[in-house]
Amino acid sequence: MPLSPTPVDLIARARGDLRMGVPVMLAAEGRAALVAAVETLAAGRLAGLRSHGTPELALTLRRAETLKARAYDGDLARIVLPQDAGLAWLRAMADPVDDLATPMKGPFISLRDGSATLHRTGLALAKAAHLLPAVLVVPVAEGMALAARHGLTFLPDAGPLLARLSPQHEISAARVPMQVAAAGRVHVFRPEDGAEEHYAIEIGRPDRSLPVLTRLHSACFTGDVLGSLKCDCGAQLHAALAQMAADGAGVLLYLNQEGRGIGMANKMRAYALQDQGFDTVEANHRLGFEDDERDFRIGADILRRMGFAAIRLLTNNPRKLAMMAACGMTVTERVPLHVGLTRENAAYLATKATKSGHLE
Repeated sequence: MPLSPTPVDLIARARGDLRMGVPVMLAAEGRAALVAAVETLAAGRLAGLRSHGTPELALTLRRAETLKARAYDGDLARIVLPQDAGLAWLRAMADPVDDLATPMKGPFISLRDGSATLHRTGLALAKAAHLLPAVLVVPVAEGMALAARHGLTFLPDAGPLLARLSPQHEISAARVPMQVAAAGRVHVFRPEDGAEEHYAIEIGRPDRSLPVLTRLHSACFTGDVLGSLKCDCGAQLHAALAQMAADGAGVLLYLNQEGRGIGMANKMRAYALQDQGFDTVEANHRLGFEDDERDFRIGADILRRMGFAAIRLLTNNPRKLAMMAACGMTVTERVPLHVGLTRENAAYLATKATKSGHLE
């Protein structure tokens, strides 16, 4: 069996590199480029990138729209880096915290010719690393040789791998008596790509031949642990467990997709933007993310591996219903879950209904 890392292993390594500020080498379509995340880039490495070519700044369409930069590639903008642009300029392009203080950052020169594949892959990798989706891309002629010379991770044709679902595997399980149900069991699932682990909390002994009462709950440290009043997550978590206990059986999937999949640091950035007057969706867009970056295919995969084919889904989110159906999971019933309304989260819940389509 070979000892060298697989393409999936290299993606995990590249995520870690970007989080530490180390560039990676991407290759596709006969081209190669050095790619670095703006958020973690240091001045010395910026100078090193410039020594190998002319950097291009890749931003998502959402961030480009906020900055009034032209996105000729449709889903992203490739912006020529000004010669005098330093880290402060780059960080201001990536992080919207001071947008209202300095709203005009242009004019920008956006590229329209050539391929955007490596830029697109770089942005997807930054998102997977829970970094701000802004990357520097430096096209180079000798990709593999340059990566080897500097000890950089070389990642060819990573785009399709980043888009596919990484299979989940159960690692361990144990009985956990809980306040709502003495007969509780926690299963830990780990994806092959080395990303965050997810948990399945089994209440009672659900019959695999019948639709099981199910909740897909995304991790919310502020709501679930701190009791934040800005959202209804903690109330939904406890209400779902209590309803499963009352029914005698159920499965709650606790998916580590904090902040609608953008990660804890970016969630706090979104909260800061909300304090400036933006709603949840607007804040995500200004950061460069979509309304919701979560992947509910993970939930369907875990349920299937646990032996379930049909569920009664506790949710107000139509996107979860659609994703379960698209993944071949039969949803026999949508069970509404309306709890946790507070004065502080009333606007947040209204935004979920009007902009994200959440059901009554």
